[in-house]
Amino acid sequence: MIYELRIYHVSPGRMGDVLKRFNDIVLDFWKKHGIEQVGFWTTYIGESNHDLYYLLKWDSLADRQKRWDAFQADQEWLAKRAETEKNGPLVASFANYIMTPTEFSAMK
Repeated sequence: MIYELRIYHVSPGRMGDVLKRFNDIVLDFWKKHGIEQVGFWTTYIGESNHDLYYLLKWDSLADRQKRWDAFQADQEWLAKRAETEKNGPLVASFANYIMTPTEFSAMK
């Protein structure tokens, strides 16, 4: 099992739009493509409240590549994404990390 941490640095004033897009649109597409999320987080106390963190779970790098590529190529998703960004991009930048659990991690 591997995990992917994705951090979205959300455009100012757009956090509500990003959260709505995930809740109302993205999660259904992930289900369609077999993408499993572990959780989502926003910063309650910390350096910036413009960041969205989420964790995805994959069987392998090959599994990730296959499922993520299918999601990214889904024409219906691309159209819905474009609709959500008609007033400008929701995400200013992002980072992602592919991680593997240590032998003593509670998450395996």
